Amino acid sequence: MTLTAVVVHRDRPEDCERTVLTLLVQGVDRVIVVDNGSTVLPDVPELLELGRNAGFGPGANAGLRRWLDGDAGEWVLVCPHDADPKPGCVERLVAAASARPRAGLACAEYGDHDWSGTPVVDPLFGALLRPSTVDDGWEDAGYPHGTLLLARRQCLEEIGLFDERYFAYCEEADLGERARRAGWEVGIVRGAVVCNPGQSTGAAVPQYLMLRNTLHLVRWNFGWSNAALQFAFVLGITVRGSLGGTKAPFWHGRARWLA
Repeated sequence: MTLTAVVVHRDRPEDCERTVLTLLVQGVDRVIVVDNGSTVLPDVPELLELGRNAGFGPGANAGLRRWLDGDAGEWVLVCPHDADPKPGCVERLVAAASARPRAGLACAEYGDHDWSGTPVVDPLFGALLRPSTVDDGWEDAGYPHGTLLLARRQCLEEIGLFDERYFAYCEEADLGERARRAGWEVGIVRGAVVCNPGQSTGAAVPQYLMLRNTLHLVRWNFGWSNAALQFAFVLGITVRGSLGGTKAPFWHGRARWLA
């Protein structure tokens, strides 16, 4: 079986090179690195330069389209430049998904216990984590997180790629929702562990994108009524925090108001 990985990179060449090497050591045959307009490029065998910061979803899509244009392999991995799959992660992930004929999307579990829950898509609150009920192997999920995502060729050919309107954050939740509605299984594989050292930008951009994209996710998938309730909920939290009350995690007031 030929396995390809798409790695989305921006301005972290050393981390990217480390991620590529780790994937190759774990049995990945081909790694397509998509660069989002970096000032310094990583030294990797296959580099696709976009010339601008297109975002995670659009960057991943560029690599996925290159993979789909060929006929090598049923599965493809997608991850950011600083993903750190632990030993055996890729093998466990692919084995668990391959054993399920209708598995379309899957992901590894986070090594950080604070993010080790099961990804779900809530019709009102969007992408959330709920407590896991499985210690080892496949667990049904609402969507695969993007730190290390595995996708089946037939699934992507049927449902399409990431919705590029998101730019970054929540695009994998949207993809998972579309896959499940089309009859594909989506899961997280316990025992396949990936770590993510942390975000490389300040709080403002992630805060803006997460809030804006959660509203989009709810509206586009569950309708205007749910989006209105989500808007009112987030507005209340933003007003409370702006007036000196309890603030949400990763607080950035201006970013929240813009979102």
